[in-house]
Amino acid sequence: MAPGSALIPRLLDLSPGREALRDCFALPAHPESVAGARRLTRARLAEWRLTGDTHDAAVLIVSELVTNAVVHTTSSRVVCELRCDAAGLRIAVQDQGHQPGGPRLTRNAEGEHGRGLLLVDSMSTAWGATDAGNHSGRIVWAELAYGPERTC
Repeated sequence: MAPGSALIPRLLDLSPGREALRDCFALPAHPESVAGARRLTRARLAEWRLTGDTHDAAVLIVSELVTNAVVHTTSSRVVCELRCDAAGLRIAVQDQGHQPGGPRLTRNAEGEHGRGLLLVDSMSTAWGATDAGNHSGRIVWAELAYGPERTC
């Protein structure tokens, strides 16, 4: 189920003995929404009792992915999905715009822009991007393994 899908439950039963916590929020695609995305992510992860390095990395990754969606697409809104299960934490940000070629990792990023995906790459166990379908935008996702503080 893609981020932004209607009626995403907070607790999703995957199979007997396995469940996942899931939350989804949408914000206008404006620069000031990046701070709102960080605030909402912090609040949800605190509710899930996810702390330490995983918490800090997740907040930074959400900030970078939402910033990229705001700056590099023609979206009117951005949807962020957080999913916490036994495998780890998955973050997905869906935009409505189109960036030709999708997000690109720039190894020699200099100046103010271009380092966001380098941070995402260095802090996540995996990340990528996929079309959202029906020409409705793109989903950029990142996964984080839990540290020893895992309580999700």
